[in-house]
Amino acid sequence: MLMIFADMALTVPEPDPRPVGPTGRVGSVDRVACPVTAGVGGGEELRQCFEDDHFGTQAAPDAAKLQADHAGSDHAQLLRHRFDVECAGVVEAIGSDVTRWKVGDEVIHSAGSGGFCAQVVAHELAVLPKPAALSFEAAAGVSITYLTSYHALVQRAQIQPGETLLVLGAAGGVGSTAVELGKALGATVIAAASSDDKLALCQQLGADHIINYSTESLKDRVKELTGGKGVDVVYDPVGGDFSEPAVRSMGWNGRYLVIGFASGPIPSIPLNLTLLKGCAIVGVFWGRFTMEEPEMHQANIKTLWQWFEEGKIKPVITDLFPIEEYEAAYAAMMERRAKGKVILTL
Repeated sequence: MLMIFADMALTVPEPDPRPVGPTGRVGSVDRVACPVTAGVGGGEELRQCFEDDHFGTQAAPDAAKLQADHAGSDHAQLLRHRFDVECAGVVEAIGSDVTRWKVGDEVIHSAGSGGFCAQVVAHELAVLPKPAALSFEAAAGVSITYLTSYHALVQRAQIQPGETLLVLGAAGGVGSTAVELGKALGATVIAAASSDDKLALCQQLGADHIINYSTESLKDRVKELTGGKGVDVVYDPVGGDFSEPAVRSMGWNGRYLVIGFASGPIPSIPLNLTLLKGCAIVGVFWGRFTMEEPEMHQANIKTLWQWFEEGKIKPVITDLFPIEEYEAAYAAMMERRAKGKVILTL
């Protein structure tokens, strides 16, 4: 159950059951799916997150309730110490001030926490419509990953058809969406990952070339694949030891997208490389972008949701666990065995 509200007051004991009015806010949602999105260290703290039956059930007039049975996560979110930031489900009740939603709406919630709970309170603006073409399992893990990658490639890199895109961590939560979106945007995509099993998923998503950087030299292989020209855009959610070789693999006027540091260490990159290559290192902070440029963010949602409906992009779910096996789901991420989003079913 997800409670959706429009302000931060948490004083109303029950969501307003009346239909959505001109000043309404959402009330509650029955959660149907949620991704395993982050974590700390497991043990009692991890157990508490999963065993809590509800989150913020005292809802404001601008809140809604959602029933869910799926949730999702990836390794990068684990490193940010967040578990349950996304879920998908059905609006069960609405607050008297909710204007955007009505009971029965199928929605996605990605407001920061509560995705694994039976009851969750959420701001009405933190809820998105579930694309009709997607199952609840698929919808539970799309909002953060696809919107991050689309913003990175379109607004930050301004990637053009025919350009070459190198994706590091290409089988991960955001990396896999970068592969898929890169192809949809007309780029030639080189997917780099740490195992042949993960690279098989990248090929399924449309990657033109693959690199196993556990067994091959990233820099040498990129040079071979691009005829010495280098890549136009690097998408890096990994950081660590592969960042500098990726910068050295860039072509003239390239753009290096800093997405995150899933490997842990924040890399130190010699700045003379940017001078020699005429390239740019570009930060991607999707969360702040949504606040600084809300109109552009809404335009991105509209485009992506249309692509989902058209079948132009199709989320792939490879790791699906019942919530009773949350420890196994957590281990799959921490041990870097997971591909894409890990989804829990409730």
